Amino acid sequence: MTAPFEALRGTGVMVRPAEPGDAVAGVMPRWVALPRTTAEVSALMRVSAGHDLAVVPAGDGTKLAWGNPPERCDLLLRTGRLTLDGETTVEHSPGDLVVRVCAGLPLGALASFPGVAQELALDNPLGAGTVGGTLATGVAGPRRFRYGTARDLLIGVTVVLADGTAATSGGRVVKNVAGYDLGKLLCGSYGTLGVVTEAVFRLHPSPPERRWITVGLGREPDPFTALDGLVADLTASQAEPCAVEVDWPGDGDGPLVTALVEGTAAGERATAVRELARGRPAWTGNGAPGWWNTLPGDPGGALCELRLPPAEVGRALRAVTACEPSARIRGSAASGVLWAAPPPEALPAFVPAVRDRLGVLGGHLVVLAAPYGRDEGIDRWGPSGALPLMRRVKERFDPDRRMSPGRFVGGI
Repeated sequence: MTAPFEALRGTGVMVRPAEPGDAVAGVMPRWVALPRTTAEVSALMRVSAGHDLAVVPAGDGTKLAWGNPPERCDLLLRTGRLTLDGETTVEHSPGDLVVRVCAGLPLGALASFPGVAQELALDNPLGAGTVGGTLATGVAGPRRFRYGTARDLLIGVTVVLADGTAATSGGRVVKNVAGYDLGKLLCGSYGTLGVVTEAVFRLHPSPPERRWITVGLGREPDPFTALDGLVADLTASQAEPCAVEVDWPGDGDGPLVTALVEGTAAGERATAVRELARGRPAWTGNGAPGWWNTLPGDPGGALCELRLPPAEVGRALRAVTACEPSARIRGSAASGVLWAAPPPEALPAFVPAVRDRLGVLGGHLVVLAAPYGRDEGIDRWGPSGALPLMRRVKERFDPDRRMSPGRFVGGI
């Protein structure tokens, strides 16, 4: 074995040769490390710095295909065995409505807490994934309309930087927000600034009731204009829905719009929301529709994220379907965040065509995932006016470009 491998093993951390399932967007790492504490992550990063090893953090691997392929990947640092103190993974303070967790914890574990009606109001549209992976990719589901994304619910973070320095920002109570900007900076950075090992989140009381109201727009002569009008009515409603989602199956049936109301008198508020359907087919349920909080398309297929002003959702759907009628589209209409799943073979033509049309509407498109070999010649991220600033941040945090090099926008 090589000297770097022996040096990594000398930290006392479990380190093994990489296997095919460890590939990051098609790039195979040399080794995989499974640390248990922040101190062990720091030791691994110090050795990596000494041997100029490129490090890519990963949780359970559900989003390893997202983002650009890394320019190089020597060490895949898996966070699934991380703990807070060598044993525990969750430290819950119910009186403060706060929880401190390790980055490798499955996000679903925070959906409820035994004996206490509290939850982390952060939906996960992948159905799997860890806390760290969710922070790194910035992904969020339907209730982002009311509660925000991970960066809004995060009040503290512990991160290990490229040189092995462990830094903590924020605190363990909601009112302590010192250093909160570091947490915001790490959200959506795709592991290019450091390895998140711990996170502290604000919690919310679990709602006693939930109702989902679905409206079908398939009979509308112009479903795109009807969609914009309905979404505007729902978001302004005094019934205060916490999510307004749209699903376009791509099979000619037209879009479905579903609103979620939760909390006190959810049934009465659902009735008020249903009246906004104005004679269109509508139905109310105690459970979510099957497509709710899921990504469109097939696992391993092409997936694009569209961000645009909420008032332009209908026009965006018109643009996407004009470029590719068979694309599946789903997402948070009230927040202006949609996901589109075009056929993989259509991706090279789909991306520039939709980008041009979204640009007119004040939106943009990012290719989150693409089957291996289908994204040749495609700029996954597209243009960004903030790129010079982002490059300066990268230079400050990782001057040697060893943290997930090339994974983020502009090859950062």
